[in-house]
Amino acid sequence: MIETKAPGKLYIAGEYAVVEPGEPSVIVAVDRVLTVKLTPSDDVGRVFSSEYGRMPVVWRRDDDDSIQLEHRPFDYVMAAIALTERLRSERGHEPLYFDLHIESELDDSSGRKFGLGSSAAVVVATIAAINEFYGLGLTPTDRFKLALLSTARVSPRSSGGDLAASTFGGWIRYTSPDRDRLLQDLERNDTVCESLDSSGWATFSVTQLPEPETLELLVGWTGSPASTERLVNGVEKQTPASSTSHENFLEESRGIVDALVSAMQEHNESRTLELVRAARLLLQRLGTNTGIQIETEKLRALCEIAESHGAAAKPSGAGGGDCGIVFAGPDSDNDAILSEWDAAGIRRLRLGVYPAVGESGGAVANG
Repeated sequence: MIETKAPGKLYIAGEYAVVEPGEPSVIVAVDRVLTVKLTPSDDVGRVFSSEYGRMPVVWRRDDDDSIQLEHRPFDYVMAAIALTERLRSERGHEPLYFDLHIESELDDSSGRKFGLGSSAAVVVATIAAINEFYGLGLTPTDRFKLALLSTARVSPRSSGGDLAASTFGGWIRYTSPDRDRLLQDLERNDTVCESLDSSGWATFSVTQLPEPETLELLVGWTGSPASTERLVNGVEKQTPASSTSHENFLEESRGIVDALVSAMQEHNESRTLELVRAARLLLQRLGTNTGIQIETEKLRALCEIAESHGAAAKPSGAGGGDCGIVFAGPDSDNDAILSEWDAAGIRRLRLGVYPAVGESGGAVANG
């Protein structure tokens, strides 16, 4: 049996802007994981997961070695299997069947999502398992690229930041590739290998950042799952890429993220707190300008409680529910924050940071 794990993620800054190629964000990988267990099988492949109910997803190959589904829609897991199998074929490995058993710590006991990036984690862990199964020798960057190509075929506007956090771990600065160009090249190219070297990767980068030394990361869950894709599409509809307001938002987001990266690299904790607050204000203005509820009542309560006790807070990711993050310094009253969260129906998620991976323990991966 092969077992692989991929962590969840939380956005620290750069949400919404990061969907544009080359725009920076800061993301942290968290120590709740999704696990994929792969076992060889004979005449069919199966995917077992609570997401699919009691019966597994069953897949077979047709005569030209393409993956065919039985009775299930095409989703992230099957997209990852199909593209990795295509790469396997290009590299001359004999086709084999296997079963995948998926277990997740990224949801609560009732199956409600915490907003920690379970869709990304399952793609990353699935590709890692198949890579090990066939001995493809993919580097972390190769696996990330394959994960993004797989995800983009299902959700073309996904930035890939969650995939980067799940692949590389730790605290990262991330910029996204040109997914439109990548999908065009994938359709045009004869091989997946060619697509891994597409010019669409030029704006992709991952840089690992140091962990804050004197700031504690607190995470609160509002109990209301949110659809990132729906929220991002709603914002894009209200602020087209060609609009002045969109350009102004990107410029301000870029300035905040770049300054935050510098503050983290310099271990300037007071400046870090200041910039987290600035990132929250930017999301508030984006919500007001677009009419999209990014900061819900519970997210507002989460942030205001933390601010009233000396910490800095903001929604994480697209907002609309899910999680809020808090940077609490030595002068913050964490016990008071947690007590008032509990009274407001906000659940603390006890999350640590999943360790960084890098290419070989190193710090940077670039397109």
